[in-house]
Amino acid sequence: MGAPASDKEIHSPPEAPKTEGVKHTQAVTRIPAIIVGIVAVFVVGLSLFYLLRPVPLLVQGEADATRLDIAARVDGRVKEIPVERGQNVPAGAVLVRIDNPETVAKLEQMKAAKAVADAQLANVLVGTRVETIAARKAEMERAQAALVLAQKTYERVRILTEQGNAPQARLDQVTDTLHETERAVDQATSAYQQAVNGYTKEERAIASTSVEKANADIQSVQSIIDQLVVYAPVASQVYQRNVEPGEYVSPGVPLVTLIDLKDVWIHFDMREDLVKGLKVGDRFDVHIPALDDRLVTVEVKLIATKGEYASWRATRASGDFDLRTFSIRAYPVKPVPELRPGMSAYLDWRTRQ
Repeated sequence: MGAPASDKEIHSPPEAPKTEGVKHTQAVTRIPAIIVGIVAVFVVGLSLFYLLRPVPLLVQGEADATRLDIAARVDGRVKEIPVERGQNVPAGAVLVRIDNPETVAKLEQMKAAKAVADAQLANVLVGTRVETIAARKAEMERAQAALVLAQKTYERVRILTEQGNAPQARLDQVTDTLHETERAVDQATSAYQQAVNGYTKEERAIASTSVEKANADIQSVQSIIDQLVVYAPVASQVYQRNVEPGEYVSPGVPLVTLIDLKDVWIHFDMREDLVKGLKVGDRFDVHIPALDDRLVTVEVKLIATKGEYASWRATRASGDFDLRTFSIRAYPVKPVPELRPGMSAYLDWRTRQ
């Protein structure tokens, strides 16, 4: 009886370690399940976040600037282009020189015509020369002396004719001579008075007008010659040279294209449903990819009065009519020297600030 009791006491204590091992194994197997559950919850939460968040509405624009196509008002052959593409030029810088020898020669011709007009006006203003007046007076006195002789001859012949000592034909002859002499006296007297009085007021006006016309002709040709040199109207950068030295150009043909980098803006073509609520003076930030996605604050300065064309998106699913597109011009609030025309700009229209 004593032996079995002893065996039971010997084999019963090792049963406790088996229970502790089972518990440890169960705890180890629960850790992966917990991790998997946490990961699953995270994935589900992240999926719900991306599914429920609003979809970004990206609006893309493009930087633009004032462009100036500089043309000449005269024709001729390009003599020199002292600027290069990409060069910054100040206002008043010489862009193109044009050669036109015919116009230069015409200017010299106009100057000669003016010299003649000036001489004629001076002659009119000075009046008749003293020598001319003396000659006219001598002619008048000679005509008067001839008249006295003709009158005496007429009287003698008339008396002789009345007495029958001279034929009637002789009286007719001296009578005609007397009348011619009287007309010669009148003509000589008028010429002398004209010489004494000088030129009339109308003649002085004509001479003065001739000088003014000559001056106007010179100014007209000079203005053409001044246009042979083309200058930059504002400080800008040379974008393109459209001609080269030696080429013949006509009026109105662009010679050089300039870009005013001080007048740069962001241009957007936006659908009319996005323009709703937008007004001049609104500000928002745009990303410039070419500048390392830099944020630039811009201000709306212009909203087109009229939509220009229809976008691809229809207002209704059936495509009954299209949304119009409006041009928006927004200027950087602060200058951005690195911003160049053609650079892209974008923003999320729903979350714009």
